[in-house]
Amino acid sequence: MQKLQILFPNPVMARLRAVAEAEDRPVSELIRRAVERFLDLKPPTRVQKTLIPTFKGGQILVSAEDLKKVIYESESL
Repeated sequence: MQKLQILFPNPVMARLRAVAEAEDRPVSELIRRAVERFLDLKPPTRVQKTLIPTFKGGQILVSAEDLKKVIYESESL
């Protein structure tokens, strides 16, 4: 489990504490159950994949072996 700090207005917190005391349960359990019910009502969200645009640059003009030589010695590309 992970710990989370949540701020509630005083009237809501008082109602939560009253219900927790009446049911002899911790407030945290009431909140967990309420959140679980809320999430059960929501349809599962699907992660949409983003397509990354690609570019086809055409023919290779210089081989990998000659690339360093061409970069440093030639100005004609």
